[in-house]
Amino acid sequence: MQALSKIVRAKFRDRMAKEGLLSKIPSELWKIEWNVNSQAVGSAEASIKYLSSYVFRVAISNSRIVKVEDDKVFFRYRKTGSNRLRTLGLDALEFIRRFLQHVLPTGFMKVRYYGFLSPGFRISLEGVRARIELAFGFELTAPEVEPEPPPQILCRHCGHELVYRYSILPHRRRSLTAAPSG
Repeated sequence: MQALSKIVRAKFRDRMAKEGLLSKIPSELWKIEWNVNSQAVGSAEASIKYLSSYVFRVAISNSRIVKVEDDKVFFRYRKTGSNRLRTLGLDALEFIRRFLQHVLPTGFMKVRYYGFLSPGFRISLEGVRARIELAFGFELTAPEVEPEPPPQILCRHCGHELVYRYSILPHRRRSLTAAPSG
């Protein structure tokens, strides 16, 4: 493990230097020993079986969706600290917005279990940021990124930009019951 720890530390330091971030990291960090946690998992089949439930999990499974009616999605959930199932109905666009919050940006890792990213860690990211600033004496600032403008959608006939006006929602399906006789 010690040899692996030295390799990981060196590769991390090289990457920080390449990205121009080495000067922001306290020099004491490079003087202490690092501990890389690497454990054997048995066979490849066992490790794939274990990881697949984490890697391929989605924000909500189909079995939790109760119904989709008009422009609403109804699904089951459990409130934190409770075992009771509850049902919530959301506007379809709000449901999609919440679902897409669980889609990771390119380059982010889905599998994590250790440190401040572990499920059992109860301090907010702001709390983590404050502790880092206090411990190392420098301020963490998020990089200012301007969002890219959405791509223009052009008409295939005239080439002008399309303008969104409104949505046409599907009609509610009527039940196929017999008409009253009389």
